[in-house]
Amino acid sequence: MLPPSSVMPPFHLAFPVHDLAAARRFYGELLGCPEGRSSPEWIDFNFYGHQIVAHLAPDECGHRSSSRVDDHDVPVRHFGAVLTIPQWQVLADRLKAAGTKFVIEPYIRFKGEPGEQATMFFLDPSGNAIEIKAFANLDSLFAK
Repeated sequence: MLPPSSVMPPFHLAFPVHDLAAARRFYGELLGCPEGRSSPEWIDFNFYGHQIVAHLAPDECGHRSSSRVDDHDVPVRHFGAVLTIPQWQVLADRLKAAGTKFVIEPYIRFKGEPGEQATMFFLDPSGNAIEIKAFANLDSLFAK
């Protein structure tokens, strides 16, 4: 575990997609993630300072199960980012304007409780679930 004053190292996540061109449009154009290295089988993206890699693996794609959280069915397998409230709102507005179908519409979860957060869930074109959340105070990220 890192001491609180340490800079958080970027994480790396590899995930399956059914179509690399669709992944480029979704992560690169819609989400605004700069593309890094690529090959005919994979693409690196800068996902808010973290390295995610879309691997061409159509048979492994898709969202399969959910868990109840705050009266919503949250996709069990998901990844995402924690943004500032203004960044979160800009992205929520961009996704809505693009006609994104949300698994869970943008809303405030755990309102008035420790860990209150803005959250939204949506699927990429390959069915990978993504959660984008934000906190008014990042110190409440791990609040109990």
